[in-house]
Amino acid sequence: MSRLTDLLAKAKAKDSQLGADLEREFKLLSSRLPFGLNFERHSPEAVELPLRPVRKGDKVRVLPERGSVKKGDQRLWQVKAIHKATKVADLELLDTAEPEMQSVPLADLIVVAEFRDTIYPGMVSTGKVTRGGDKPFHTVINGENYHVLKALTYTHRGKVDAIYIDPPYNSGAKDWKYNNDYVEGDDLYRHSKWLAMMERRLLVAKELLNPVNSVLIVTIDEKEYLRLGLLLEQVFPEARTQMVSSQINPAAVARAGAFGRSDEYIYFVKFGSAGPRRTELSREWVSSKGRTHNVVVRWDLLRRSGKKGSSRKDSPGCFYPIYVDPVGPKIVKVGEALPTGISEPENLEGAFAVLPIRKDGSEGRWQWTPSTLRDGLKEGRVRISGAIDKGFTVSILKPGEFKKILNGEVDVVGYGVDGSVIVEGQGDSDLVRAIPSTQWRITSHDATQYGTRLLSDAFLPVRDFPYPKSLYAVEDALRFFLVDNSQAIVLDFFSGSGTTAHAVMRLNHQDGGRRQCISVTNNEVAADEQKALREQGLRPGDTEWEKHGICDYITKPRVAAAITGKTPAGEPIKGDYKFTDEFPMADGFEENAEFFTLTYEAKSAVNHNLAYARIAPMLWLRAGAQGRRIDKLPSEGWAVADTYGLLTEVDQATPFISAVSQGSLRIAYIVTDDDRRFQAIAKRLPDGIEPVRLYESYLSNFSFANGE
Repeated sequence: MSRLTDLLAKAKAKDSQLGADLEREFKLLSSRLPFGLNFERHSPEAVELPLRPVRKGDKVRVLPERGSVKKGDQRLWQVKAIHKATKVADLELLDTAEPEMQSVPLADLIVVAEFRDTIYPGMVSTGKVTRGGDKPFHTVINGENYHVLKALTYTHRGKVDAIYIDPPYNSGAKDWKYNNDYVEGDDLYRHSKWLAMMERRLLVAKELLNPVNSVLIVTIDEKEYLRLGLLLEQVFPEARTQMVSSQINPAAVARAGAFGRSDEYIYFVKFGSAGPRRTELSREWVSSKGRTHNVVVRWDLLRRSGKKGSSRKDSPGCFYPIYVDPVGPKIVKVGEALPTGISEPENLEGAFAVLPIRKDGSEGRWQWTPSTLRDGLKEGRVRISGAIDKGFTVSILKPGEFKKILNGEVDVVGYGVDGSVIVEGQGDSDLVRAIPSTQWRITSHDATQYGTRLLSDAFLPVRDFPYPKSLYAVEDALRFFLVDNSQAIVLDFFSGSGTTAHAVMRLNHQDGGRRQCISVTNNEVAADEQKALREQGLRPGDTEWEKHGICDYITKPRVAAAITGKTPAGEPIKGDYKFTDEFPMADGFEENAEFFTLTYEAKSAVNHNLAYARIAPMLWLRAGAQGRRIDKLPSEGWAVADTYGLLTEVDQATPFISAVSQGSLRIAYIVTDDDRRFQAIAKRLPDGIEPVRLYESYLSNFSFANGE
C-alpha cells in the first residue's frame, strides 16, 4: 500500500489533475465492501447545456451538421478563444496525448458540464400560475437533476419531508442516458451505470431530507429492484426500508417466455420517527381481518389506448361499427370489420354507429374482435354509457376481472338496461381506519386508466407521455406519511409528467393543506421524436426543438392545467376526479406554481449587479417560496418581502432591523464580506429570524464542487 501511495505522489507532482483522479479511484477501490453491492462508478457524468452561451474556457462538443441524424463528435474540447467578429471559437481537444486544435462556428457548439466541475447555478423564471392567494408556490425546475439537487442543498438542506421519485427502470428501451448515450439493453455495464447514476443523486438527496421525520419513496420494476434495495441500504444505513408490491396493470403486460407483468415495487425509506399513519381506507384496501383484497370489478375501455398498436392499421379486423340505441343506451348490433379504405359504416335505422375514433380524430381500434364482443354481450361483460351529443363510451370486463364473478369473489346482484352485470360492493363507501399490508391491489392505481388516459384524454389531449403513474397511486403513497403534516415540503427530482405535484395539490384540496412540491426535470426530447426533428434540420437549443422537450411540452402544461382546470388549448378539462375526493377537474385547484430554468453562471461574470437577479429565486425558495420576491437590488440598501428581508448596505442596518421587526419574516439575508459586521447585525435581529450571510460576490455562496 505504501508503494501505491508513493506512486500517487509522483503522479500528482507530474500532473496534479491526473494524480487527483487516480487517488479518487484508489479510495473508491479501497473502500469497497467485501460483501454487499459492489459496482463500477464509471466516469462522472457530463450533461449538455443547449441554452447556455459559449464562453472562453468552456468545455464543448461539436454538433453534427443540420439535417444529419448521426450522433456527432462526442469528444470534449475546450474553448481557447472566441472571435466575436466572425462568431468562431478556437478549440483544443481535451484528454489526449497529441494536441489537436480546430476552429468551429459558435452555432455548431454545445456547452458541456462534467459532474466534477465547479458550477455556479442560478435560476430564471419562465412563468407562473396564481390561484392560491397567500399559499406557498409549487415549483417546477427545468435542469439536470443532479445540478438542481446541488443547488437545493443551499435552499432546502434538512427541510424536505418527503421525496417521491420514479427513476428510469433501465429497461434498455431508450429510457435514459449516461454521458449523452442511451443505455441499451445489451450494454454490459448498464446495471453499474444505472447504480452510479442513482447513487450520486441519492447521496445529495440525503442532505435534503429532514433527519427527524421524513420518507424517501422510490418506484421500480423487477429489472433493478434487487440492486436498488441494496443501494438504499448502503446509502441510508440509518433508515428503515420496506418494500411494497403494487398492481399497476390488472390486465398484465404479456412477455415472451415470461409471466405477464402486472405490478411494480415501491420502496419506502423511513427516517427518524417517520412511519405510515392510520388513514381512512375503503374495503378494497383492508378486509375485516386486515387482509388486502379487491371487492370491485374494474371496467376497461374497449377502445385501445396508448401510442403503440392502437391504430386501425395495427389491427384492421378491430375497426368496426357498434350500433347503439340512444334510448337506454344499449348495443343493438355489432358490425363486421370495415374493408380497407372504407371509414363510413352502413346506417341502421334507429341506431347510432360508434367507431374507435381517437381524441385527435384519427382512426383507432377496438381491443376485441366483433365475435369476441358479441360473446361478451351475452355474458354481461359489455357496458355502454353516454349520449348522442356527448358521445358513447363502450367498456368491457376483461377475462381476469370477469373471473372474479365466475369464482364467486363478487356476486352479481342484477343487470343494467344495456345488459351489463351489476355486482355487489360496486361503489361501496364504507371506510376503515387502518394501515394496509405490503400487497396493494387497488382499482385507482391502474396506470393505464388513471395515468396514461387521465393525461392524454383529459389534461393534455393529443400529447403523449410514456407510462405516467396513476395520479391516485402517488397520492395514496404520500398520504400515509403526510396526512398529519399539512405544511410538508415534497420533492420529485425525476418528475416526468408532474404527477407528484398534481397529487400534492389533491392532498391540499382534501384537508386545506399548504403542502408544496418541488418538481425537477430536464427538457429532453423523446427518443422517437429526435430523429424526425433532426431530419428537419433542428438541433438542441433551437426554439422548435426545445418546445417538444418534456418540461415545456408536458410537465409545465400539466401543472398549469391542474390548477386552472383548462387544457393548454384553453378548453375546460372534461371528467371528474374520483375516489377519495370527487369533483369536476374543470374546477382546478386554488394553488400557486412558478416555473424556473436552471442557469450556469460564469465565474468571471460573478459581480454585484449581474449575479443577484439569478440567485434571487433561490433566496425566495429558501425562505419558503411564498409571497413577493425581491428580484432587484434595492436602491435604499435594504428591502423586505413577505417572508424574508435583504440588507445590501450594512450602514442601513438600523432601518432594516426596524422593518423586519414589524412582520413575520423567517430569514434576513445580510450582504457583507466582513464577518464581524455580519455577527453584530445578526445579534440585533428579533428572535425567530434566521440570519444568513451573503458575500458581495453573490455566487460565491452558490458554487458547488461536483463529482464523487
